[in-house]
Amino acid sequence: MRYLPLLVISLLTGCDSGQVSSFAHSPGVKQLAQVGQSILSFSTSAGLLPESVASGPSFELVDGKTAVGHRDFVHAKKVLPQVFAGEEEDFYCGCRYTGKNVDFSSCGYEPRKNADRAGRIEWEHVVPAWVIGHQRQCWQDGGRKNCTSNDAVFQAAEGDLNNLVPAVGEVNGDRNNFSYSVWTRNPEPMYGQCKTIVDFKGRRAQPREEVRGRAARITLYMVQTYDLQISKQDRQLMCAWSKTYPIDDWEMKRNERIVHWQGSGNPLLTDPARLKAACG
Repeated sequence: MRYLPLLVISLLTGCDSGQVSSFAHSPGVKQLAQVGQSILSFSTSAGLLPESVASGPSFELVDGKTAVGHRDFVHAKKVLPQVFAGEEEDFYCGCRYTGKNVDFSSCGYEPRKNADRAGRIEWEHVVPAWVIGHQRQCWQDGGRKNCTSNDAVFQAAEGDLNNLVPAVGEVNGDRNNFSYSVWTRNPEPMYGQCKTIVDFKGRRAQPREEVRGRAARITLYMVQTYDLQISKQDRQLMCAWSKTYPIDDWEMKRNERIVHWQGSGNPLLTDPARLKAACG
């Protein structure tokens, strides 16, 4: 087991409605303090961080299948099937899956280009690992491999169960590290009946409406927990989606399961006041 000191520096404020978005990826953004330093004093009255982060200077990264705590990405993938047990539905297209195999007939999916990758489920980061890593020195020094090997905060963020969802592999690959956005109410299908679309030239992805609220609340959680820099346009869009698409039963059930495995879920789901404070 490894101990992870987690420094939280600032919170987002002032969200309002908006449409088009793009993450700020500048390598010069403020960095979290080096692992091992003291954690800054933070008032938890705003309630925007998991108790395991806000209440103490460190928490454990665990690797056992029955252990409770934050995991790196490799070990997170070992428990995610249990988090989604009985709710095996792809995030972007609503496709049912068994094990890692996608049932195209359940969602009318038609591969765009890569049928082999389309046929398998992959674990998608709602906030891309690229976005997390590009705001950390480890990525500047050696890319994702270096961050995965040497940066404990990146390891925890990359493996945070709150940020991981099952996705058709082809769509996961096409989404790449693009920001979420909205640019049409009548998307031209790219994957058969799947309602998620990707604009490769514009480097943006428009998820289906059924998951926009979930994506927004996950994004706000990740931004605040790991002190990620986010553009004003992104904040506006995520807050608008969170208001337009309310928390649903599966979102709450998934959160309960994440608490079981990770020790903390997304506090923005369990207290309306916390979500309101996140967006003003």
